[in-house]
Amino acid sequence: MPVQTERCSGDGQADRREPRVVVGAAIISAGRVLACARTAPREVAGMFEFPGGKVEPGESETAALIRECAEELAVRVEIGDRIGRDVRMAHGRSVLKVYAARLLHSDQPRALEHSALRWLAAGELHTVTWLPADVPIVAALRPLLAAD
Repeated sequence: MPVQTERCSGDGQADRREPRVVVGAAIISAGRVLACARTAPREVAGMFEFPGGKVEPGESETAALIRECAEELAVRVEIGDRIGRDVRMAHGRSVLKVYAARLLHSDQPRALEHSALRWLAAGELHTVTWLPADVPIVAALRPLLAAD
């Protein structure tokens, strides 16, 4: 069941909208996951996240992730299963959904839109400061890395 939010229009009528979907890719390779350091906005610069972005109208979640990984990291990926739960963001206006992903064709990520990239094993996940929305995903990801 989708979560809905309400917004009042100029005439006071409630306008129901589903939250904007933001997708993230937990790119896993050799038992490690790729963490990407934000460059902006200033209040979160240097904090780490999973690469990804907003799902555009008419775009599937997996298509958005494939596009975002190409734009942000210059890599091709195969999208796998969801990791963790939906995470509410932006006072309920957005929801983050993270999927496992793997690199294709021996592609190597490049930091096109991030200040740094780090490959982290399960025991290293705590060595970076994650964006608050990514923290629950990190917890759900730990057993997947340990098993890889």
